[in-house]
Amino acid sequence: MYGIIATWRMALEGISKADSMLKNNESAADSIEEAIKAVEDFEYYKSVGYGGLPNEEMEVELDAAFMDGDTLEFGCVGGVKDFANPVSIARSLMHYDANNFLIGQGAEKYASRHGFERKTMLTDRAKIHYHNRIKEITNTELKPYSGHDTVGMVCLDTAGHMTCATSTSGLFMKHPGRLGDSCVCGSGFYVDSFVGGASATGLGEDVMKGCVSYEIVR
Repeated sequence: MYGIIATWRMALEGISKADSMLKNNESAADSIEEAIKAVEDFEYYKSVGYGGLPNEEMEVELDAAFMDGDTLEFGCVGGVKDFANPVSIARSLMHYDANNFLIGQGAEKYASRHGFERKTMLTDRAKIHYHNRIKEITNTELKPYSGHDTVGMVCLDTAGHMTCATSTSGLFMKHPGRLGDSCVCGSGFYVDSFVGGASATGLGEDVMKGCVSYEIVR
């Protein structure tokens, strides 16, 4: 028995790819990473990875996380700029005894040292969304909360091993340096292979009030 679940339509191609891997008895860790990367790499999903919605200074800051349900090890990155697949950076951090959660320049230096792919993540399409939102806010005083959705997944392989992973560009027009729940263990994600897994999507400031993903698994 195996399975993978995910948030939103944007995950369909990724979980289809992971399904083929799981059918061939590949690991939950490899399968979920490839599924998340498929979402990160597709520029027309405007809330994750390449083409993600920028902050109020028109910079794309990415958050991601990865967790192993057997060992409860996790890796997280927040506020990462100009790297193609933050979920892969997060997965690599999972294997250390400390320094599992890196943000901003520290995360970028780590990614650069370890050879992760650099990529300009701000697209022309995202710039258009940004300038349109500036006009909307000026004309109607709209709040910036709109048009973002985290991709979160939980995966089970044929060996009974479970993983969970998330990736997002976060709140559209957020303040630089803002982190939401997606990269916070227990809030935006949690998995225990003996029980199950959960991932949250929505306004991170609300999700973090209740450590929602951990509470669901508990």
